Formats: sequence, structure tokens, C-alpha cells
Amino acid sequence: MRLTKHTDYALRVLLYAAAHDDRLVSTEEIASAYGISASHLVKIINNLGKVGFLEVRRGRSGGLRLARPPVEIRVGDVVRATEPDFHMVECFDRETNTCPIVGACGLIAPLAEAKRAFLAVLDKYTLADAVGPGHREKTRRLLAILG
Repeated sequence: MRLTKHTDYALRVLLYAAAHDDRLVSTEEIASAYGISASHLVKIINNLGKVGFLEVRRGRSGGLRLARPPVEIRVGDVVRATEPDFHMVECFDRETNTCPIVGACGLIAPLAEAKRAFLAVLDKYTLADAVGPGHREKTRRLLAILG
């Protein structure tokens, strides 16, 4: 299973916000820390705001922060909100499927089960697990070095 860059960057934004929960952070600050285009992050940040993971304040004294505590943000929910689909194989997309054996294929059920298991594992973890004791300060120090 491969996640898109959109999801990868969304998780990074949330990790950054969780590691700096004592203040608002800027898009430019996050972009600099990760070496990602700020204009690319804007779309991701807006999406995370729309689905309720971030509180986004516009304007001169604006910035962003987590909209709720890290313990309430499940990694699986973030992945579901940011991945466009989970079409691991062509036949998972009924609109564009052209596979001639879809009616007889024995792989559809195991692949669908694997997708459910993947998300079930991610649902066991929250953002708090990723930036909990021991991780928060390490993350802040590393990001300070990179930024």
C-alpha cells in the first residue's frame, strides 16, 4: 500500500502542529522545516481545516494549530480524509474498471480485506502516539535543525 504525497504531507503538517502546540505556526515555517513548497502546503492545510483537524487563522497574525487534542486525531481518520481513493487495483474502481476477469477473480476479497486491516491498524494510533512523551522534543529539535 502506498500513500500519496498529499497524505504524507498532511501527516507531517499535523505532526508539526502537535509538536508546537504552544503557539500558532505558519505555513512558511512548516514548508521550511520540511523543504516543501509553501504553495503546495496551502491546499493541504485548507483541506485539513475543512475536515476539522486544523484551526486555520488567516491574516497578518494568522497561522494554524490543531483543532482538537492530538489524542482525538486518529491516524486512520487522517488517511481516510486525505487519500483520494484506495483503488489498489483497477477493479476497485467500478467506473473505470476494464479487467475482463473481475467476475471470477479471487483476489478482490483478500485485497479488500487487506485494505480494511491497514486502516484498522492506523485507527489504533493517534497523533498523540506519534508526538507523545519522548517524541515531541525529539521532533522539535530535529525540525529546528532542518529549518
